[in-house]
Amino acid sequence: MFNFEKIGINFSHPPVYFFLFLILLAGYSFYVYRYTVPQIATSKKIFLTTLRALALILLLFVFFEPVLTLARKMILNPVNMIFVDNSRSIQINDGMNRETTEKNFINDLKKNGLNGNSELFTFGSKVSKLSYDSIQPLNFSEGSTNFAKIFSSINGDGKNIASIVIVSDGVITEGSDPTYTAAKLGIPVFTVGIGDSTARSDVWVKNVLANDLIYAGTPTSIDAIISNTGFTNKNVTATLYEDGTQEAQQNIKLSADGVQNVNFTYTPKSSGEKKLTVVVSNTKGEFTYANNKKIFYVNVLSSKVKILILAGSPSSDLSFIKNTLRADSNLSVNSYTQISADHFLEKNFNPKIIDSTNIFFLVGFPSKTTPDDLYQRIIAAISQKDKPFFITLSSGIDFQRLKELQSELGFTFNNINPDYLEIQPNVSAGEENNPLLQNNSNNILDAWNNLPPVYQPNVDFKAKPESDILSQIKINNVPINKPLILTRRLGDKKSISILAKDIWRWKLGTSMKNSDLFDRFILSSVKWLNAKGNNKQVTIKTTKKVYSLGENVEFTGQVYDQTFNPVSNSEVTINISGGGGNSQIQLNSIGNGLYEGSFQTNNAGDYKYSGYASLNGKSIGKDSGNFNLGEVDIEMINPRMNYDFLNLLANQSNGKFFYNSDYKHLFDILRNLDKESSKERIETSEIYLWSNEWLLVVAIILFGMEWFFRKRWGLI
Repeated sequence: MFNFEKIGINFSHPPVYFFLFLILLAGYSFYVYRYTVPQIATSKKIFLTTLRALALILLLFVFFEPVLTLARKMILNPVNMIFVDNSRSIQINDGMNRETTEKNFINDLKKNGLNGNSELFTFGSKVSKLSYDSIQPLNFSEGSTNFAKIFSSINGDGKNIASIVIVSDGVITEGSDPTYTAAKLGIPVFTVGIGDSTARSDVWVKNVLANDLIYAGTPTSIDAIISNTGFTNKNVTATLYEDGTQEAQQNIKLSADGVQNVNFTYTPKSSGEKKLTVVVSNTKGEFTYANNKKIFYVNVLSSKVKILILAGSPSSDLSFIKNTLRADSNLSVNSYTQISADHFLEKNFNPKIIDSTNIFFLVGFPSKTTPDDLYQRIIAAISQKDKPFFITLSSGIDFQRLKELQSELGFTFNNINPDYLEIQPNVSAGEENNPLLQNNSNNILDAWNNLPPVYQPNVDFKAKPESDILSQIKINNVPINKPLILTRRLGDKKSISILAKDIWRWKLGTSMKNSDLFDRFILSSVKWLNAKGNNKQVTIKTTKKVYSLGENVEFTGQVYDQTFNPVSNSEVTINISGGGGNSQIQLNSIGNGLYEGSFQTNNAGDYKYSGYASLNGKSIGKDSGNFNLGEVDIEMINPRMNYDFLNLLANQSNGKFFYNSDYKHLFDILRNLDKESSKERIETSEIYLWSNEWLLVVAIILFGMEWFFRKRWGLI
C-alpha cells in the first residue's frame, strides 16, 4: 500500500488495553448523549457524541504513546568508482604511452556502456570529480600522488558501491600506504598498472640520514644511501651542498648489490635552518637524472648546549647526573658544588658563567649555607631571563630557602617534615609515548614502575595547574596521589622536577641489563628543556619542506594571546620571497586559533616566508621559515610502475590487478558485479503520534466545540 512494505503501530502499554479503553470511551460518549435535557435531534446527538469521543481518544493517545512505523523498500543500483592518476609521473616517457593509455581507458568505459553506473574521479595531491564528457581537467599536472586520499574520500552516503577501480603507476609520493584501509572497506579494488615495471638502468639518492642535534662549529655525520641498477663498478661522485656551497665530496665505485652508504662529515659554520643537498653525478645511460639529488633541511643550534650544575653538597645524585651529561659530546657541562659555607669544590669558579648558561641543573640546591648573592643571581636568571631548569630534591636541600623560588617551580609544598618516605614511581597507562620516559625496554611502563625505591621528603607536595604529572608515587605497591616527576611549561618558562633524592639508584638497580632508562631520561630532559618555539604565540609552518612544481604550498598557523588562549579573529599575513618575485597571502581562520592557506607558483627555487599576526592593528607575534619548490620533482624520481603495491592492494581487497595491455577483461568483471550487487534497502521511519503538540490543540478544540454547541442548543 502506497509503496510501503510495512505499516504498523506500537504502544507503550499492551494494545489490548488501548482498544478496551477505546471501546469504553466510545460507549461512555454514547451513554452521555443517549438521553438529553431537553431532547434534541438524533443528528445533533451523533455530532456531539463524535466530538466527545474523538477528544477523549486523542487524550488516550497521550497515555498509550502510540508510534506509527512505516517501512519502505528502496532499490540501490550499483556504482563503480573510477579513479585515474592525474600526477606528473604519468608524463614520464618510458615508451608505454601513459597519458594516452589513461584517456583510452576512459573512452573504453563509455564504449562498453559502463559510464552510466560509474563515477569518475582524478587523484593526485587531492581527489576531484571528473565528467566523462569533458576530461580536460585530466592534465597530469599534480605534484604528488596520495593514494590514501582515495579511500578517505569514499563514504557510503547511501550508495551501493560495487567496486573501486584505480588507474595509476602505483608510485606513492605523499601520504600513507592505504592497503589496510582498503581491505577493511569490504569493497573489491581493481588496479590498472600504467607504465613499465621493469628496472631501468639508473643511479639515485635513495635516502639521507642526519643527527637530531647539530651544532655550529661541531662536526656531525650525514649518511646518504645511494642505489643503482645496471651500473656495477661505475665511478661516480657524491657531493654534499649547504645552500649551494660544496661542503664535502667523495668518489665512490657503485656496488654490485645496488645499495651503498656514503658518509659525509659536515661542520656547519653558523646557526639556523640550513638547506642541504646530496647530489650524485650523472652517468651516461641513466634513464632519468631527476632522482640524482635529494634535498633536506636541518636546524643548526648556535653552539653546544651549556649546562650549569648547582649542588648544595656532594652526593651520588650529583655524580651520576654529571657523568651522564658529560658523556654527551654535544653538551658543555660546568658544575658548582658547595662543600661548606663559602667553600666550593670547584676552584676559580666564575659567576659570570650563569649569564651564558642555557640550562640549570639544581641538585639539592639551595642549601642552608648557599651564598645569598649566588642564589639571587640564579633566581633572577630563571625568573627574569626564562632560563629552563631541572631540579631534584637531593640531600642538603633547604625547603625554607627553596620557597624563594616557589613561583618558578612546577609544584607547591607545605607541612615540611624532616622524615623521608621510601617510594617508587607509578607511571600511568597513556604516558608510554611521552618522549621523556622512553627507554630501551620492551615495556616502557614496566621499566619505570619496577625501578628501585628512592626517598621522598615527607612534605605535602601538589602539582601546579599548569604542570603535567609524568609519574606519581607508590608505597609498598599501593598507588598514592602524590607527584614524583612533573614538567611545567608556562609561556617561555620550562622546568622538570623530581621530588625525591637518591635517584642514582635508577641507574644501577634496573631489572634490565644495559638499560638506558636513567641516561636517556636525563638527556631527553636536556632536549625538552632546550627546545625552542614550543610556546610561541604565533607559529606558522608549511606542511613539508620540499614541494614539486605544480603542488600547492600549504601553510598552517596557530595564534595565541599572552595567556596562551587561542585567538581566532586575528589577521595572519604571510610575505613570500623567492623564485624571482615576492608574494603575499592571507591565512583563513578555521577556529580555535588555527589558520590555513595555500600558495601556488610555477617558478622553481628556494623560498623564504615571514608571517605576522595582528589583532585590531596590534601585533601579536611573527614566525618565519623556508621551503623549496620544484628543484627536485618527486613525481619524476621513480620511473617504474610499482607492480608490487598495485597487485597487493588489489589482492588484499579481493580485487584483481591488470596490466595496461589487458584491462578490457576488467569490463566484463564490472558488468557481472553490477548484476550481482543490486541491493534492497528497507528505510524505516517512525512517527510519534502522541508527542505532537497539535494533538493536544485538536483535543482542546474538540472539547471547545462540544461546549459551544451544548450551550447553543440549551443542554444542561
